[in-house]
Amino acid sequence: MTCGQKNLHCSKVDSNVPEFDLTLRTSAFSLIELLAVAAIILIITTLYWGGKSGSRDKQKQAVCSQNLERLFISLEIYGNEHARKFPEKTGATNSAEALDLLVPKYTADTSMFICPASKDSPLPGGESIARHQISYAYYMGRRGKEPQEALLTDKQINNLSKTQGQLVFSATGNPPGDNHGKLGGNVLFCDGHADATTPISGFSLVLTQGVVLLNP
Repeated sequence: MTCGQKNLHCSKVDSNVPEFDLTLRTSAFSLIELLAVAAIILIITTLYWGGKSGSRDKQKQAVCSQNLERLFISLEIYGNEHARKFPEKTGATNSAEALDLLVPKYTADTSMFICPASKDSPLPGGESIARHQISYAYYMGRRGKEPQEALLTDKQINNLSKTQGQLVFSATGNPPGDNHGKLGGNVLFCDGHADATTPISGFSLVLTQGVVLLNP
């Protein structure tokens, strides 16, 4: 309580009333801090979606391998009816023209001729594929008695013979031979199993006598 010297009236100061700091205090992120946070978010997002994309590409390559192994069933049935010779068509200039001999007697499911990772259009079911674009290269002239020789592959960069260590599929992700971008491709062998390889082949893909490579 405070009292004047000649005034008996005193005023009481309420100690419960808070004192306010009239100085305006503000806090905010600096520009550098905001840029750092944005950069971290961008990196995390890129890693997340990049991982997702890579996983999807691998899944498509696996489905492609299954396509080739399913196609082999039709090729094997054809070979059993033709002295173990796989489809051959005189004058064929691409793989679709030769493999058209399988449709529709040996398979009506033409979806197997299209790699799920390619940009090739779906084919009409049960109809001739000779005038259409397919996704796979074909080693015409192979026999069922050559189990370790390549029979079908993803699109290749060219129709030449290739030894182990040579470039088979696109190394840049651009055509030709780019079914799976820069991942490489699948190879189906005459015994019915399929293996994946990088753009540089891990095994020999040499053209033996009487065999020609027909790209799509």
